This record gives sequence, C-alpha cells and structure tokens, in this order.
Amino acid sequence: MISPDIERHIALAGVCQAAALVQSVARKGSADPQAIETSVSSILVTNPDSPQQVYGALPNLKTGFVTLVAQLDNESRHKDAEITRYIASILSLERKLSKHPTALDKLADRISHVQRQLAHVDFEHSQIMSSLASVYTDVVSPLAPKIQIAGNQQHLSQETNQHKVRALLLAGVRSAVLWRQMGGKRRHILFRKSQILKAAKQAVRVIS
Repeated sequence: MISPDIERHIALAGVCQAAALVQSVARKGSADPQAIETSVSSILVTNPDSPQQVYGALPNLKTGFVTLVAQLDNESRHKDAEITRYIASILSLERKLSKHPTALDKLADRISHVQRQLAHVDFEHSQIMSSLASVYTDVVSPLAPKIQIAGNQQHLSQETNQHKVRALLLAGVRSAVLWRQMGGKRRHILFRKSQILKAAKQAVRVIS
C-alpha cells in the first residue's frame, strides 16, 4: 500500500514521466524502456481498481516523480522550461478532450481496438506503438494547436521515434484524465505546490 498523499499525485507523476520521456526520445533517440512501457501501457488500463494499478508498481514511475520534484523544487538546478511546456500542453489538451464527447467516444473505441490487437501480438510489437500513435494523431491532437516537439532532427525524422513520441503524448493525456478524475486541477500545481512537492519527495524516497 502507498500513502494517500503519494496516491493523490501518482497521475501527475504520470504526466511528468510522459513529458520527460518525450524529451529524451526527441533529443537522444531513446529513453528508459521500462519507463516507456509503463507510460504507454497505462493507456490500455481503462478500468483500474486503483490509481496505482494504471502504472503497476510505484518504482515504474520513478522518472515521473523525479521530474516532478525537479520541476517544483525551488532549490532544484534541474528545472526544465521545455518539460514545463510539454506538461502544460498535455494538461491543456486533456481539458479540450474532456469537453468533446464525440472525441471521447472515438478515443474509447480506438483504444478498445488496440486492446483487441494485443490478443494477436505482444505489447512490444511495433504495431501497438504505431496504432497508439495514430490514435493520438487522429483523435486527440486535432483538438488543440499542435504540440511543438524540440529535439535532434536526426532522431525525430525516424518513424519509430515519431510513433514513440505520439504514443507518449497520448500516455500523458491518459494520466491527465486520471489526475482530473482524482480531483486534480492545473491551479493546484501553483497553489498546492508545497503539498505536491512533499508527496513527490516522499515517493522518490520510497522508490529509492
């Protein structure tokens, strides 16, 4: 069991993890495979019994909690304006999605299709990443101005990396949906910053 404080912010760590992984893939052409699997597979967990079940074990969100601490801690030297922009864009995109019933229905339908694909291919199969990337491109991305991804053009021009980035952005939106369902709001990041930071630091200690 994890503490209620950590559980309350687990989905926000999910958003941060997706943003950090997008940056890593765009800049370096790679990112922690376990963290990518956790984020991307969370999209397909549509009826969880608890928030933690969306991500599996708490250590799977280490990247997310470490990023959350780095972004909120005034003493941090690892604050990253680009990651802040990705997080803000993902949260904004989720708000647009929540007000668009047709897109939500389409999203649920497309995700069930990917869940059915898993009966025939492994999760690691490129077809799954490609399918989730196209769900993002077709259903979610058109709801708001396109999120501009900065990085190394050599990595970003590769189709597999493009699919990873889009699937990770979809994972970020999935975490943002969960965060809102648990009562999270964008203004909390500003007005409850010390509370969120305390929970994130506690999570990092538990994971370490």
